[in-house]
This record gives sequence, C-alpha cells and structure tokens, in this order.
Amino acid sequence: MSTLDPIVYIIDDDQAMVESLSWIIESIGLRYKTFVRAQDFLHEYDPQQHGCLLLDVRMPGMSGPELQTRLNEHGLPTLPIIFISGHGDVPLAVRVMKAGAIDFLTKPFNDQVLLESINKALRIDKANREKRQENAQARAKFALLSPREVQVLQGIVAGKPNKVISAELNISLKTVEAHRASVMKKMGVKSVPELVKLVLTNSIQEEVVEEE
Repeated sequence: MSTLDPIVYIIDDDQAMVESLSWIIESIGLRYKTFVRAQDFLHEYDPQQHGCLLLDVRMPGMSGPELQTRLNEHGLPTLPIIFISGHGDVPLAVRVMKAGAIDFLTKPFNDQVLLESINKALRIDKANREKRQENAQARAKFALLSPREVQVLQGIVAGKPNKVISAELNISLKTVEAHRASVMKKMGVKSVPELVKLVLTNSIQEEVVEEE
C-alpha cells in the first residue's frame, strides 16, 4: 500500500486499551499500527504517510503532550492527533487542543464517538495534504516567472490597470501586455480572477507581498 492509504497510529502502554482500539479500527477496514512508547513512534514517523494519531496522555518516558510538542517543533506536516485519557483534565485538554489536537476523549468512550473522531481526523489530514500539494504546485509555477514578470504579477494582484503598471515600471504598454500573457501561461490560468485566487489562496502570496 502507498502513503495515500491511511494508517491510524495507536500509542498507548495499556495493552487492553490497545487491543480494544485495534479491534474497533479494524472493524471499519482501516489499517493501524501500535506503539507502547512515544519514542518508538518518532523513530518510524513518516510525514508523508496519510493517517491520524490516537495518543494516550500518560505513558512511561515521553508523554502524549510532550510528543505533540516534539512533532510541532520539527516544523513538518503532522498527523491530526486525538488524545485519549483516563482523567478528565480540563486544563490539559485545553492546552493540547490549542496546540493543534482535534479531539480529547476521556476513557471510557463510546465506540461510535471514537470512529467519528477518527473519520474527522482522516478528512482533515486528507484536506491538509491536498492543500500542501496545491501550494507546492503554485510555488513551482511561481518559480518560473522572471523578476519582471513577478513585478507585473504584483501589479495585477493589486488591481492596477496595464497603463499604471507600465508607468510604474517604466516599460511600454505592449511589454506589460506581453509579460501579463506570459504570467498567465506560466501560472496555468485563463483569467485574472483565477490568477488572483491562485496567489491569494496559496503560500506564494507572502512572496508577492515581500517583493513589492
């Protein structure tokens, strides 16, 4: 199977809980992988793998929240995290949710609640991966532009007419039109609204603004 096939990672030192979670996940046809220690998961962690993480709060060695912090510090795409705990620790729940966890389930929890949370996590991860891919494609297209084309693109995104761009850059109107056509072709769009949307909804927006 490829990294596009989701895996639900279970990190919990309670063997009975691991077996219960595994059975529930397997019942809906999803793959899973179990770890007793957070450190073991880190050794095998692949940011490219689609999935989510069921993470116990209290474990020997590195705790669940500590693992969450480590993953966030790496600056890499992280799997959506569902925390599971035997204690209704509200301050802790608030802290890990603010740090990016999508759910905090207190044991014992209903099987259906768990499955709904897992499905939500997988949808979020899929959407995040699609967005990152879209960003990467937009950045690759942007990298094809010449410095002058970037300047013209900045003018287009700012809503400036060709005549204004021509005057500001001290180039002819025909040159602006030629650069504009080249920008549209390289960015793979057919209209100005489509071009503006591509810039404003992807990470290249910051680069366009920085170079103004």
